[in-house]
Amino acid sequence: MEASPVTQERGGAKWRADGALLLLTVFWGLTFVVVKDALVFADPFTFITLRFVVGGAVMAAIARGRMFAPGIVPKGLLLALVLFICFALQTVGLQTTTPSRAAFLTGLNVLFVPLMSMVLLRRLPRVGTSVGVVLAAVGLYWLTRPTPDDATPGGVGGLHLGDWLSIGCAVAYAGHILLTERFASRENTVGLVAVQLVGVAGMSALCLPFVERKLEWTQPLVVAVLTCGVLASAVAILVQTWGQARTSAVRAALIFAMEPVFASAYSVAVGREVLGLKEWLGGALIVVGVFASELGTVVWDGWRARGRTPAA
Repeated sequence: MEASPVTQERGGAKWRADGALLLLTVFWGLTFVVVKDALVFADPFTFITLRFVVGGAVMAAIARGRMFAPGIVPKGLLLALVLFICFALQTVGLQTTTPSRAAFLTGLNVLFVPLMSMVLLRRLPRVGTSVGVVLAAVGLYWLTRPTPDDATPGGVGGLHLGDWLSIGCAVAYAGHILLTERFASRENTVGLVAVQLVGVAGMSALCLPFVERKLEWTQPLVVAVLTCGVLASAVAILVQTWGQARTSAVRAALIFAMEPVFASAYSVAVGREVLGLKEWLGGALIVVGVFASELGTVVWDGWRARGRTPAA
């Protein structure tokens, strides 16, 4: 039985969306090291404010009046609140953990998204997706499981404060992925993203009077602000919102689970960290989990379709 043109078109749109999200994930993985370096010259909330002022200005100039289309402002501000919590926890956490650990722990959203989807949306993941989630979760465990060498004063269960903040970021980001799927529109993606970025910039700026501030204008900081503001915020969140209008939250979360693999590979490549066997094993399981989700669903659908097809 051949798929109808409509089904083929929808399938093609999902694959294009998945590909765009994967490229986005590669770039996001690289920014963990960039942000870690930037925090030498700026405190977390100053850096977040600067990057989102840049990103918000770029998107506001592009969106213009589309920011104020019916229903866009409340949806965008809700997404902005959750996104602000994500970046606040992640950026503060990077002060006391490594880029790879922050990335891998943030990647736990691959486990939280299907759980939250089942609880909040009453939606069960498909068989291939479920297998992929389990493999990715096991991989993340291997990458982040504490060892005796991890124990430090102030740590709990072998995890540092930055590790726990990264886990909190994973929970918040899972909520952002689900909300993005619900609010993403194929008609006004630009307006929704612009409101988000401007909202995060405003929320970050409101925190500045209540934190210890630090700002040293250096070339690495300027490069980090521009890179994270334009590419990792404006362009990336625009691509995320566009992609999630064409695929599911759970599929997006599985693709985003590749982010820590890219973050660790880059961190190792530039000499910031050395990963052991358990880290590489965990990364391999995440990759297998993503492929199992993508290919397993196709195989499962094909097997079911053959089962329904009358014998010749």
